[in-house]
Amino acid sequence: MAGVFRDRRFLVMLALGFSAGIPLPLTGFTLRQWMSESGISLAAIGLTALIGLAYAFKFTWSPVLDHAAPPLFRGLGRRRGWLATIQPLLAAAILALGFTDPASAAQVTVAIAVLVAFLSASQDIVVDAYRIEILEERQQGYGLGFYIWGYRGALLASNAGALAMAEFAGWTAAFAMCAGLVGVGFLAVLLAKEPEGAVPAATTWSQRMRAAVVDPFADFMRRRYWFVILAFVASFKLGEALAGVMTAPFYRSLGFTRLEVAGVASVFGLCATLAGAMAGGWVVAKLGTARALIWTGVLQMLSNLMYVALAETGRSMPMLWAQVGVENFTDGLADAAFVTYLSMLTSRSFTATQYALLSSLAAVPLRTVAGSGGWLAEWLGWSGFFLLTTAAALPAMAIMLFLLKRLPPREPAPDTPLAIPVPEEAAR
Repeated sequence: MAGVFRDRRFLVMLALGFSAGIPLPLTGFTLRQWMSESGISLAAIGLTALIGLAYAFKFTWSPVLDHAAPPLFRGLGRRRGWLATIQPLLAAAILALGFTDPASAAQVTVAIAVLVAFLSASQDIVVDAYRIEILEERQQGYGLGFYIWGYRGALLASNAGALAMAEFAGWTAAFAMCAGLVGVGFLAVLLAKEPEGAVPAATTWSQRMRAAVVDPFADFMRRRYWFVILAFVASFKLGEALAGVMTAPFYRSLGFTRLEVAGVASVFGLCATLAGAMAGGWVVAKLGTARALIWTGVLQMLSNLMYVALAETGRSMPMLWAQVGVENFTDGLADAAFVTYLSMLTSRSFTATQYALLSSLAAVPLRTVAGSGGWLAEWLGWSGFFLLTTAAALPAMAIMLFLLKRLPPREPAPDTPLAIPVPEEAAR
């Protein structure tokens, strides 16, 4: 274990995880906080969920980044050359985002945020490929661990850190700080080594798309109840997504300050999510995947009622701590069981690709249906809206019970570690 910390590759993964995590809140929670302070309507803020569609569809242009030579920095190699090309553009886009004014030109703000999301998703594609290629199979777990902790640190920096900077120096300074932090990843790229290995045999766009999408989907569609499985994957986090898109304007409407939101919703919320994920791994090991999925799914659904309690209470710091703690802890619990079940749905022949596609498909409804959250909040009021987000989880629960009865999951070996991902909801 001690040798891991002396291996420069793992420190590179820590830095690349940090660079990958910086942009996410800037097109999510942090951006919505800024827009809510600028007097943007709830309906318009809800539509910002669509900005993140780039993360859901990134597999469509991944063959280009995997096959084509980078336009700049070719001397660094294929992987590092693409990262060294994308990261300065990403930093420049984040900086430009900070110079916009959502109060007077919200369309410009959103357009640049879409560019940030596209460049961020492109960076993710290359970083994932780099991690897989630079590390041996037995080192992948450690590599992912370093990446995740770097990613988590970045979420704090561009969420709580950005809100704190905005409080003392303004939003332009906050986004400029985050643009500078992308340089951590750029420095890592310059100090890293290029992975060894030949370019994959499939060299045309059609071959890449067939290997990346068509073959895994064709394999998946040959199994029983495949459409029901996709419906479950798409709807499991729907209630959380609807609520998550509107948390920033909700807290703002109750009168909570930037620093209060940064300290409780961002810092404490992330700690609660991590604790929930760890507890979720234990729950899965003790109860089995099926029972854990049921119990954690119910808790995740009911946790949205804490928003209703906060809405009825008003500006109350103890209630804010309670709402954030319960909601994020149960999210972490449910994520552990959901990811374990998702992993078991994949074919061994297409494990990585099918998991990536399933997770991408899960994000599509969340990024589209959740865009209606602003209209619903304006129509129903905060209490009615959050009651609706609770009820939105019921269809997924019904589908889940159907699947668990007819397709019980295979349980992992007792010593198999559970990989807890970095959910996008953590950046709300």
